[in-house]
Amino acid sequence: MQLYNYFRSSASYRVRIALALKGLDYEYKPVHLVQNEQFNESYAAVSASRLVPTLVDGDQVITQSLAIVEYLDQTHPEPPLLPKDAVGRARVRALAYDIACEIHPLNNLRVLRYLVRDMKLSEDDKNRWYRHWVETGLETVERQLADARTGRFCHGDTPTLADITLVPQVFNAQRFECRLDHVPTAMRVFEACMRLPAFDATQPSKCPDAQ
Repeated sequence: MQLYNYFRSSASYRVRIALALKGLDYEYKPVHLVQNEQFNESYAAVSASRLVPTLVDGDQVITQSLAIVEYLDQTHPEPPLLPKDAVGRARVRALAYDIACEIHPLNNLRVLRYLVRDMKLSEDDKNRWYRHWVETGLETVERQLADARTGRFCHGDTPTLADITLVPQVFNAQRFECRLDHVPTAMRVFEACMRLPAFDATQPSKCPDAQ
């Protein structure tokens, strides 16, 4: 397997965590987003969207981080990243989507660049935009975690797709100095995850292309 990704990409970090939890080996293929390597024709031949991450598994090319994680979970079912029961799976997916669909799209690199280059926002205003959406989005996640099914992790006592999605978002929030004292349960889960090698060893600062 090959994983095209960027060390600071939270979507890429999700997949790196999943691969590590599954104990799967892969070739790390860096795509430097800040240097616009995603627009090179060589990468366009791999990914029509020119986004990261992209997983190449034999003849299969899979994009979108949550789709990749679920593909890995179905093709390598141990350890499972989704609960066995339908209600549990729905809850875990909902938590993941609260981050991947509601928070992340508003603060990824493409959006932040557009705010500065096209909308002419200052760096301070851009960062204020970022913090607003991350802080309010994580507040929603915090309310969802006020549930008896939350255990050591987002759902019970083993990591799931929800934790795989939460941890990279918290990393980004810390990098942009977002307020996090209003989400104590989310931070408790984050800290529990970071005690596991699969989350710690794949964090941005430990990637081959880290700067």
